[in-house]
Amino acid sequence: ALPNQQTVDYPSFKLVIVGDGGTGKTTFVKRHLTGEFEKKYEPTIGVEVHPLDFFTNCGKIRFYCWDTAGQEKFGGLRDGYYIHGQCAIIMFDVTARLTYKNVPTWHRDLCRVCENIPIVLCGNKVDVKNRQVKAKQVTFHRKKNLQYYE
Repeated sequence: ALPNQQTVDYPSFKLVIVGDGGTGKTTFVKRHLTGEFEKKYEPTIGVEVHPLDFFTNCGKIRFYCWDTAGQEKFGGLRDGYYIHGQCAIIMFDVTARLTYKNVPTWHRDLCRVCENIPIVLCGNKVDVKNRQVKAKQVTFHRKKNLQYYE
């Protein structure tokens, strides 16, 4: 097991969450952990790992969510965090076009370290006014055969 990961008697997976700073990666994880919605932005330094349990049709599973820093200056080991990743979420902010433009770079870096893992593309902040990236403009996932969720 990796540091900070006690073994459990049900399947567990290392889930890497990547994307530009401020796209909502930490808020997304915290919302699933506690049900709370954190409004203030504090950049993640390096990486934070959180266990998240889900109940599926096939029983309980655990994701060890590696919530990575989106901001370059806080990047820490950056793609060193991707090692042994078994699945990933690439997150962008639909109210900030640049965060979508950077999706291919995040995808490339992930695939360089973790070949052929399931990756989901997530357009976040759809509840916020002034959407800049319309659903029909999101096409990257089709080229790479990824699932897309908002």
